[in-house]
Amino acid sequence: MKTLILLGVLSVLSFTVSAQGKISPNDLRILQKQEDSLKIYADSMVNAATAGKRFLNDSNFVRGFVRALKVPNSFEYGFDSLAPVSKLYAPDSSFRIFTWQLKKDEYFYYQKGAIQMRTRDGKLKLFPLFDASMFTNKPLDSVRTRNNWIGAIYYKLIQTKWQGRNYYTLLGFDGYTVSSNRKWMDVLYFDENTGEPKFGGPFYLVQPDSAKKATIQYRFNIEYKKEASTTFNYNPEMDMVIFDHLISESDETNRPETYVPDGDFEGFQWKEGKWTHIKKVFPDVPDQFKKVDPYLGNAPVDDAIRDKDGNIDEKKLEERSQKNIDKAKEKSKVKPKKTGGG
Repeated sequence: MKTLILLGVLSVLSFTVSAQGKISPNDLRILQKQEDSLKIYADSMVNAATAGKRFLNDSNFVRGFVRALKVPNSFEYGFDSLAPVSKLYAPDSSFRIFTWQLKKDEYFYYQKGAIQMRTRDGKLKLFPLFDASMFTNKPLDSVRTRNNWIGAIYYKLIQTKWQGRNYYTLLGFDGYTVSSNRKWMDVLYFDENTGEPKFGGPFYLVQPDSAKKATIQYRFNIEYKKEASTTFNYNPEMDMVIFDHLISESDETNRPETYVPDGDFEGFQWKEGKWTHIKKVFPDVPDQFKKVDPYLGNAPVDDAIRDKDGNIDEKKLEERSQKNIDKAKEKSKVKPKKTGGG
């Protein structure tokens, strides 16, 4: 598996070097100049002091970004200095997806994005994504198009196949409300007739309770306390998406904003065209979590809220709650960052 990962990295680097050669010297200068302007707008749409300035800079950024993408062979240009914008390439280099987050206030976050397809002639083929998260109460049970996308800032893209068709699973973050965050897992694929992107489908076989029958979901998410730190990522060594098992720190199961990790991990494995839920990835607390795992992050055994028999340690749960409260207090003391563009 490590050899395959190394070969994959080398192939991406090789593709990047050869691809940039497709951009003419004049077009490369144009893209570099446009990127310098876009960098200012990108920073300000995140860090400007007022919502009005953030939205104005976002509007300027979008218009300028589309102009830059219209430059021939722009797919081969990295836009690496646009730090607030997430950029992920499909492993087969068929497309790349850009996503970012726009904050109105502490109560409203709006995701934006676009999918740029790789084309033979270097011309732009772009699918803008429009976030409709705030208009639905049932985001888990429907196929979505780019016009009613469940928005997220994507940080991981996993390519799988089933019956000869490519599927691209996206993991993303959403700064959902003033008191909670969400992390999403959504499958992207392209309509065989129209070529349009679609999100979601009956791809998740979920069994949250071993006493109940597994159910089908069209996408999957976790919601948790704003100050909590959670794992939700793909581990290539295990070929599995792994995420924290969450519990309410105040025993209020109907309030996701009270949910924190308890030290256990759940997961999904791709089997016969579905992500199959694994309720407990590690039956016993493993020794490797006494050190930093490069894919899961730091998860020391001593910090687990549950012991290896599955019992909740009330003292540790109370201590974790207090830590989260203290973090929130410290965060409230930090003044918002001001920039020249804001």
